[in-house]
Amino acid sequence: MKILKKLVIISYICVILAMMIISLSEKFVGTPYASAHLYGSWWFCSLWIVLTVTGFIYILRNKIASKNILLLHLSFVIILIGALLTHLYSFRGVVHLRVGETSNEYLEEKDGGMRREPLPFSIKLESFDIQKYEGSDAAADYASTITVKEQGKSTRGVVSMNHIFCHDHIRIYQNSYDEDANGSTLCINSDPWGIPVTYTGYVLLFFSLFWMLFNPKGTFRKLLKNPLLRKTAFVFFLCCSTSALKAQTTVLPRPVASHMCEMFMQYNTRICQIQTYAYEFTHKISGGRSYKGCSPEQILTGFIFWGDQWAQEKIIKVKGSELKDYLHLDDYVSVNELFSSNGYILKQLVEEYYRQGCHDALHEQAARLDDKVNLIAELRMGKALNLIQTKSINELYRSANSGNNTRLMQIVDENISKQRTSVAGIPSTIQVEAERINNQVPFATILFIVNLTLGFLAFLVRIRGFKLMLAISFLALTFSLVLRWIISNNIPLSNGYESMLSVAWFVMLFCILFSFLLPTSPSYYLTLFGFLLSGFLLLVSHINQMDPAIGHIMPVLNSPLLSIHVSIIMISYALLALTFVCGVLGLLMKSQTEMLQLLSRLLLYPAITTMGIGIFVGAIWANISWGTYWSWDPKETWALITFMIYAVVLHTHTLPIFRRPKIYHLYMVLAFLCIIMTYFGVNYVLGGLHSYA
Repeated sequence: MKILKKLVIISYICVILAMMIISLSEKFVGTPYASAHLYGSWWFCSLWIVLTVTGFIYILRNKIASKNILLLHLSFVIILIGALLTHLYSFRGVVHLRVGETSNEYLEEKDGGMRREPLPFSIKLESFDIQKYEGSDAAADYASTITVKEQGKSTRGVVSMNHIFCHDHIRIYQNSYDEDANGSTLCINSDPWGIPVTYTGYVLLFFSLFWMLFNPKGTFRKLLKNPLLRKTAFVFFLCCSTSALKAQTTVLPRPVASHMCEMFMQYNTRICQIQTYAYEFTHKISGGRSYKGCSPEQILTGFIFWGDQWAQEKIIKVKGSELKDYLHLDDYVSVNELFSSNGYILKQLVEEYYRQGCHDALHEQAARLDDKVNLIAELRMGKALNLIQTKSINELYRSANSGNNTRLMQIVDENISKQRTSVAGIPSTIQVEAERINNQVPFATILFIVNLTLGFLAFLVRIRGFKLMLAISFLALTFSLVLRWIISNNIPLSNGYESMLSVAWFVMLFCILFSFLLPTSPSYYLTLFGFLLSGFLLLVSHINQMDPAIGHIMPVLNSPLLSIHVSIIMISYALLALTFVCGVLGLLMKSQTEMLQLLSRLLLYPAITTMGIGIFVGAIWANISWGTYWSWDPKETWALITFMIYAVVLHTHTLPIFRRPKIYHLYMVLAFLCIIMTYFGVNYVLGGLHSYA
């Protein structure tokens, strides 16, 4: 029995290590090669077979009485059998058609090349259409109207993103299209055995995961009754100051600049008020929300009307010591400082970056600074006024330069009225108000300062009304997310910035809910966790790679399964982040380690449940959108690795070492590295279909 146990453990570790190594190597060998020759190799499949067989034999030999545990592990066996059937009996390929063309063949990738294979029917592309968001050039959907003919019978249908066309056991998906929009590439997929078996495994998995939480005889319910929960148990300030300086450059009065920026423009693939562009323009070039007491609207209109004067202002933030040292630049420079008698001082570095592939720190920093200069150049060429007639633009310039602000305001009112009647896709009044509030109030910035400050302060003194303060912070973040939802008409989970805000939201939500279920002392520390962890998450949302800009959602993401999949995954991340905090405190504190372990395990069970459900809801979505429920994309792979690593500590009967608090906490702290890799490593390093970068 001991030998069998060791074999299960070794094979489990080998599977995880193999997935880690392959996913990292995929960055260098490419996804097609990794999928065909590594994930699809005989040795990788053999590892899974050994793990499945030995694991199930071990469960049977142990005579585990819990039907739910047997069902849970059986569901994984069924899912793996389904995957094997897919590997053996499915086929997948593409058909490229021009409008009016018919084909009865598809191209399938074999041994590194493409091979033609026959279809049991013919497909004719009747038409192809790119449906765009109203008032925007951004694609909302791609739709191919096709006719399928077999044995004299014709069937007409439409294939679009997240809308498949089925003919017998063969499914047809929208893949891509030709640049002239007169041709379409369709994906052909047939998996008659693998999908029903795999989906059966999913259903059993969902049921057993839920039952793991609600089973009155299960471990989770026993933990809730633990007497430790009824025992009593148990920095610094972040300050930000601003100094208002009077701008010496010509600017519009604040109310006039604000009103001018109420006109609409097309920006970031959608129509919004110029105010939104003003805030993002200011943040991108200066890293802040104001300059010498000037609002973003004043800065933007200043560059539009008095560009030569503003070209002398040291408003452009320079990042990177290498570039500063090389060109002898200050932290902030003006546009004029970047031009000398010899021309543009960044020219050589930028050309070397783009043409010669010099991507060291110096050239990277030069390219980023060049982006800011180009942003200003585009603005001075009239980008912000792209939905305004030339006649009106000339009148605005004359009024601004003559100081006739009354006339300027009249011109603005006339243009807003014209835009609302003649431009398609203008946001509604409630969307406009929501976006103005979202622009003017930096919710994430305020909340990360407040939450971290209160969290650190709570280590020093016991704060009265602590739970109420967390509830207020939670409501403020909720309001921020609702604003983004109203503006975009999509649940705010479509990019890295929004997903990070959502994780912080779930952290606070769970801390509030659990704090009402626990006795006073554990409740207080859980609230403290909520402040600290949400504060750090909101702080992370400010890193440069996370763009807070709101845009239209990509067609492939326009599915209700996206909201379900991402929301559930965010819940699991939030819960596992709390187990990480418990682990850190458990290692630092000499007392309360058992109470922290208990709290961590209480969070772990729903975390594993939501992660498992989230992963496989994502698999169903992938099957609907791309024709395959598992493609070994880096995000999928690391999500599975994370799930398997965290699942280890649930097996305290088999692995009693995890009953020891210190060992448990150390493992949970190290396991959180998988979350970091899954979220940040994949998004910003490995890439793939799930990358936010």
